[in-house]
Amino acid sequence: MAQQRNELQRKRFCCSICLDLLNDPGTLLCGHSYCMNCIKSHWDKEDERRIYSCPQCRKIFTPRPELMKSTMLADLVEELKKTGLHAAPADHCYAGAEDVACDFCTGRKHKALKSCLVCLASYCEEHLQPHHQSPAFKKHKLVEPSKNLQENICPRHDEVMKMFCRTDQQCICNLCSVDEHKDHDMVSAAAEWTQKQRELDLSREEIQQRVQDIDRDVKVLQQEVEALTLSADKAVKDTEKTFTEMMLLLQKRSSDVKQQIRSQQETEVSRVKDLQEKLQQELTELNKREAELKQLSLTHDHNQFLLNYRSLSALSPSTHSSTVDVRPLRHFEDVTVAVAEVKGQIQDVLTKTWTNISLAVTRGDVLLTDPEPEPKTRAEFLRYSQEITLDPNTAHTQLLLSEGNRKVTFMGNDHPYPRHTDRFTDVCQVLSKESLHGRCYWEVERRGGGVSVAVTYKNISSINTEVSDGLSSRVGVYLDHRAGLSFYSVSDTMTLLHRVQTTFTQPLYAGVRLFYDYGSTAEFCKLK
Repeated sequence: MAQQRNELQRKRFCCSICLDLLNDPGTLLCGHSYCMNCIKSHWDKEDERRIYSCPQCRKIFTPRPELMKSTMLADLVEELKKTGLHAAPADHCYAGAEDVACDFCTGRKHKALKSCLVCLASYCEEHLQPHHQSPAFKKHKLVEPSKNLQENICPRHDEVMKMFCRTDQQCICNLCSVDEHKDHDMVSAAAEWTQKQRELDLSREEIQQRVQDIDRDVKVLQQEVEALTLSADKAVKDTEKTFTEMMLLLQKRSSDVKQQIRSQQETEVSRVKDLQEKLQQELTELNKREAELKQLSLTHDHNQFLLNYRSLSALSPSTHSSTVDVRPLRHFEDVTVAVAEVKGQIQDVLTKTWTNISLAVTRGDVLLTDPEPEPKTRAEFLRYSQEITLDPNTAHTQLLLSEGNRKVTFMGNDHPYPRHTDRFTDVCQVLSKESLHGRCYWEVERRGGGVSVAVTYKNISSINTEVSDGLSSRVGVYLDHRAGLSFYSVSDTMTLLHRVQTTFTQPLYAGVRLFYDYGSTAEFCKLK
């Protein structure tokens, strides 16, 4: 009983703004009292409207009242403090303007401790107890307090939206699923949340791998800058010594060579640093995107998660090659050799041999323009193995996907796929879900007649370049974004079927085309 009286006194002498015992109290004309600093700060926020109200009863005062300290109330609070009365513990604080309030408190509401995604209500510690104690609430999903619970209610049918329409990419209720979303591709919101979480994990893995690649390339480029500088300094020193031994006739050429070397050094170092800066910018963007994805992955409210996931922009493709290679050369040492060779040929230096020196300087290229040699054995190709899954949204209606969307079969009759802008309608084709860049390798097992393997850009109406030798049951495809594309017959040896030498400018997608032969299949093999 004494504890209840103490709690009652605490509530009576607490400021409803700071939830602490009144400090330097002032009483408004409406009769409600607040800490002097609390009510002043509250009204400072209302200065623009010049309308000042009581935070409890909302009575409006115009103009802003002059506050006077309530001496009697201040003395009473001080006396109560001496008896051991303190502010309410933080766990029992009432909900403020920025807090989520308990939906079941009457009168002045306490802060909510959890929100229930089944009840669509928020609960303070006291009113949350049935969810912890009663078996009836065992399957209810409790999350951190949320003000957005009403977004889980269907605005049309006023029911909880527990389904997700993949065709329209939105949350729906059960009535929606048999009404305007009939025959659409639908799953539970929980299942879609799980799927999107997997996609987030894959995106984060890709980002982390790209971050590691960029870190490695930045270090390689930094080492190359240092090697360039050392090599250029040594070349300048050696050529100056050689030219000094030559007569005044060579003084002008000495100055010219020195200038060329420095100019080429500056050019090459500038190229390297430009690439470093681009890689660093991409690294910053990837880290930012990783942080966004990590934050989104922590969202347990299915609908809020899917709402935010839909607004995610696609991850931009990498703007640089998967690795940075440098020429295994001696940089400017060739200059020293060229000058030494012409030491005894003073007359020719001024006419014919000068060209040799200029060419030696310009051969100080740093970044490789030639691609890495293509693998020869299957074991070498498998170092670049890429797992491929097919995108159901691109499959022609007479194609059936199976084996986790790695296998496609020609059925001869239409499959009830939902409408999609990416779906092939004229030719029996299907593309991969994954975009391909850098260097990668995959294999396709073909059975039956009329199966072609292809690689293409995303936005095409048909696959124009197919490869089919009519003999190989398994075809291997090797992609080097900077060099081109090669198709191989895979058996005990790798037999080249077709090669395209080019530099691709966009992400590519693997694809297959099945000609009208019932039961023909193509399966993207698991290589890891």
